[in-house]
Amino acid sequence: MKQQLSSLSFADLLVGQRKVKQTFFSQIDNIIDWNPIRGIIDIAYTKGNKATGRPSYDSLVLFKIELLRTWYGLSDGEVEEQVNDRLSFSRFVGLGLEDVAPDSATVCRFRNILVEADLYDMVLNEINRQLEQQGVIVKRGAIVDASVTDSPRRPRGRKEYEIVEDRDEETGKLKSEKAMLKEKLKPNVDGEARWIKKMGRLHFGYKRHSVTDENGLVLVEETTAANESDIKHLETPLKKVNLPKKTLVYADKGYDSAENKETLARMKLKSRIMHKGTRAHKITEREKRINVAISKIRYRVERTFGSIHRWFRGGTARYVGLAKTHAQHIMEAVAYNLYRTPGIIVSNALK
Repeated sequence: MKQQLSSLSFADLLVGQRKVKQTFFSQIDNIIDWNPIRGIIDIAYTKGNKATGRPSYDSLVLFKIELLRTWYGLSDGEVEEQVNDRLSFSRFVGLGLEDVAPDSATVCRFRNILVEADLYDMVLNEINRQLEQQGVIVKRGAIVDASVTDSPRRPRGRKEYEIVEDRDEETGKLKSEKAMLKEKLKPNVDGEARWIKKMGRLHFGYKRHSVTDENGLVLVEETTAANESDIKHLETPLKKVNLPKKTLVYADKGYDSAENKETLARMKLKSRIMHKGTRAHKITEREKRINVAISKIRYRVERTFGSIHRWFRGGTARYVGLAKTHAQHIMEAVAYNLYRTPGIIVSNALK
């Protein structure tokens, strides 16, 4: 009898988890109008056609599979298996019981099509537009920060070099007797990733420069090699966001420069960049108090990065190259914003 009760409890737990997942998926489908998303994707999605000329899978089926893969930190092969096995997954992506999930090669090809067409930013903008209309995203203030995404495809062992001869294009003769040495990249190394030392630790990979609202919801992403300085990447991501005039822009000391403050003034935005002291000019007590006030809001972007790392196994590049890593950053931003949306809507309703 005790064993039977234990089995029933375990079964009840599984059913409860399934209901939670299905409720969340239903909430997202009720919140988001997917038709504009399909319209953006179909700009480029034409491969994998049947003899009739129609795509083998609806573009939304494949995009929602990408979303599931990001939410649950799955590989292409794992998400294919899960969509076939889990009723809640297959229902969310729009497949019936008799349908088979797209194979991993189809999912990978779909992602590459969107990367090549540079459509991921458009998808994030459209989803955020809808969330802003529903009061989920509020642009009273914006927070700027950067985080490193490590690449596992780092150089290992000794560096190898090849000799490159500098020849005259017309005569074909060497311009000088000196030959140049060029570092040879091994085939398993990500050639677009770079090294950076942060908090005393070496990282090889990329950097995501994010702008969030005051709740930490991601507005835009810019991706660079890891060795790019934060201070030089304030204006570019902010240009992607349609912020109202006089919006407060929060950032840590790494962005403190006269040039950045002039940039914000030119964009008609208000600077809330934390003050950085130097040997020649130590920060005043007033500036210290201002820094404390700014940090109470600015930390929310760090919470966003931490949540993406914990919830979606972020912080590690899944693919090779800058463009594909940027697509990963965008999908993590979409997944994060949607994951938090139902809770924000409930919280707004209770105010």
